[in-house]
Amino acid sequence: MDGVPEPHTGWTFITNHARVLAAIADNHSARIRDIAAHCRLTERAVQKIIADLEQAGYLSHTREGRSNTYRIDPSKVLRHPAEAGLTVASLLSLLIQAEADRTTTAQPNARPHASA
Repeated sequence: MDGVPEPHTGWTFITNHARVLAAIADNHSARIRDIAAHCRLTERAVQKIIADLEQAGYLSHTREGRSNTYRIDPSKVLRHPAEAGLTVASLLSLLIQAEADRTTTAQPNARPHASA
């Protein structure tokens, strides 16, 4: 995939669960194969993460033909005590803004966002 870094060993700042959730937020009908490729994970790892997120109530899915459509609960509170009170929506807004900024920076002819 273009623009996606090679797999990384060692620890990272963003968890795989957050990466998968952000990928689903970007495309609610994404295939597990596509999520895995985007997040640089195995399909089996993505299946496990989706099961974790569903079991905890952060995510649900509806089967439509041969594919799934996912629904994220944006009001669900993050699990770690250090993030007490922060919601999935706040996490996703940070990740989505960072991705948008990175995409804009990568496009040489893109206009910067106007400040209010």
